[in-house]
Amino acid sequence: MVDQTPQVRDLTPEEVARGLQEGRVVLVDVREPNETAVERFPDAVLLPLSEFDPSAIPMLAGRDVVFACRSGRRSVTASLAAQEQGFAYGSHMAGGILAWKAAGLPTET
Repeated sequence: MVDQTPQVRDLTPEEVARGLQEGRVVLVDVREPNETAVERFPDAVLLPLSEFDPSAIPMLAGRDVVFACRSGRRSVTASLAAQEQGFAYGSHMAGGILAWKAAGLPTET
């Protein structure tokens, strides 16, 4: 019997940045508009958790969906919620934008 329990895989900011650069990742930022207005990930899809609908995520062939937030908590919530609705979105960026910036990766303001 296969375990169907939703699971979320932690990715490092460096893994996500490499995936974005190579066109293998769609980064979905689930922070709220007041947060993304201050600072955001370059090229991320903005989909606030307060109005989260995984069907609104653009389906791009060959790209994995990776969720991100401020610290990594809401991105896990988003991944699990998407899986509960039947989407195979099992990855998030551990540490969120805080870890992204700590790794020296660029943000937009």
